[in-house]
Amino acid sequence: MEATATATAMSFALPSTKIQSFHILNRPINPFNKPGPTTFKPHRHRHRHLPTITAAISRGKKEETVDTVRQQLENCYLLAGINYKGFTVKQFQELRKTFPETTKLIVAKNTLVFKALEGTQWETLKPCMKGMNVWLFVHTEEIPAALKPYRDFQKEKKLEDNDFTGAVFEGKFYAPDEFKKLETLPTRAEIYANLLGSLKAPASALVGTLQAPARELLLVLKAYVKKLEEEEEAAAGAAQ
Repeated sequence: MEATATATAMSFALPSTKIQSFHILNRPINPFNKPGPTTFKPHRHRHRHLPTITAAISRGKKEETVDTVRQQLENCYLLAGINYKGFTVKQFQELRKTFPETTKLIVAKNTLVFKALEGTQWETLKPCMKGMNVWLFVHTEEIPAALKPYRDFQKEKKLEDNDFTGAVFEGKFYAPDEFKKLETLPTRAEIYANLLGSLKAPASALVGTLQAPARELLLVLKAYVKKLEEEEEAAAGAAQ
């Protein structure tokens, strides 16, 4: 009996870690205590940088557009704006196909285009910086031939309201009602013919040629140099 009692006492004296752990984990809630405010806070810091990233991408695209415009200004003879408000995607794609490789169409915001033009001879295009413009960069001296594709497209699609908004040629701004002057500029062949006629004419006619615009004078000089080279080649061939 004594041994049994001792064993029983010892069994009650031994702590049960399982029971204590159970009570610690399942401690009853005091119903008289008011529940306090939750301390859970969502991890909002993950989203704080998204606007900054978006802004950085936007700035990058703007800088890329400005750089593209500046690149197109190299060896550019004429820059014109075209009102493309109301154009469909299909119409714009068709318009691109009508231009030769010597011209380039670029859709860009007025503010970005003018940023690229500031401080250059092209900044006189400022009156065009309103409305919706697509920009035509002409990289050839044949200005009438470069403008003609859009005139034909405009008539074919009946886009009377989508006219040129202006252009800059040789540093001078041309308003929409002055485009006739650009569209009737003499071609290179006509200038060459004018030169040859001037060389055979009296001195007064040659003076008149020299007083022509810079573009015509430059082409005249090029034609004269070419004529001299051809005469030298012909003379050398006859001597042999």
